[in-house]
Amino acid sequence: MATDRMSPGAKSEDTPRGFLFALAAYFFWGFLPFYMKAVGHIPATEVLAHRVLWSLPVAGLVLVAVGGIGEIKEALRSPRTLMMAAVTAIFITINWTTYIWAISVGRALDTALGYFINPLFSIFLAAVLLKEKPSPLQLAAIALVVVAVGIITVDAGGVPWVALVLTVTWGFYAFFRKTLPVGPNQGFFLEVLILTLPCLAYVVYLETSGQGHLMRTGLSDSLLLVLSGVVTAVPLILYANGAKLLRLSTIGLMQYLAPTMIFLIAIFAFHEPLNTTRLAAFGLIWVALLVYSWPMIRQARNR
Repeated sequence: MATDRMSPGAKSEDTPRGFLFALAAYFFWGFLPFYMKAVGHIPATEVLAHRVLWSLPVAGLVLVAVGGIGEIKEALRSPRTLMMAAVTAIFITINWTTYIWAISVGRALDTALGYFINPLFSIFLAAVLLKEKPSPLQLAAIALVVVAVGIITVDAGGVPWVALVLTVTWGFYAFFRKTLPVGPNQGFFLEVLILTLPCLAYVVYLETSGQGHLMRTGLSDSLLLVLSGVVTAVPLILYANGAKLLRLSTIGLMQYLAPTMIFLIAIFAFHEPLNTTRLAAFGLIWVALLVYSWPMIRQARNR
């Protein structure tokens, strides 16, 4: 999933087409747990490998359609660009693997928590790495999140590492992704291209050793794995194009749609337990997000 800090090219005014693109992307991400649950019996690393492999042709077709092949050729001749893309590919790999595994073992609530607190982690990251000074409202929101994570840690008897891994990896992914000197569609293609060789080798090993699920355990598994490219690439491409046609404040408010959907799916569809203490911690996070978003809400109301 993406945040408003990944949208440096967003417009100064909203367009209906941009809103529809972004809305479709967030709905894709919101319903993604159902797909991950369907492949929950397949090891997370195998699902990840197929997400990469089947995303490559989808991303390639998009580049052909929008005329972005020339930029890819230039990037492939730049060791610095390739190295930067490799860094973002590492972070997205850790993020995807953690997310896939968490859904498969019944920890969708932890993934929702991670994506709820991600925008505030991005503010913290900017303050530390870019020396940006947070506003008093942003500092208050970060403090509320720290308290909420502390409550969950005490209640669970351990650090909510799934949520924190998702938050940290996506935060650093967004941070380094902004430094890639290519467009969003080209950047995604570069990332999956870099990951393709090791993922292909892993899939070949699984299939030749009888451990793979492609064409071996039934048509449904094969279809689900092939579709992993669509469910991975399509929302990212929709988001990238929608962000160009929307204000940063609009994207900033819309980004809560996906984790909200994941939260509701975890409770009402997957029936994950939510005790009073954990609900109170989520309540603090929602208050923090309201505090963080208040300037954007006021701006939207003024418009």
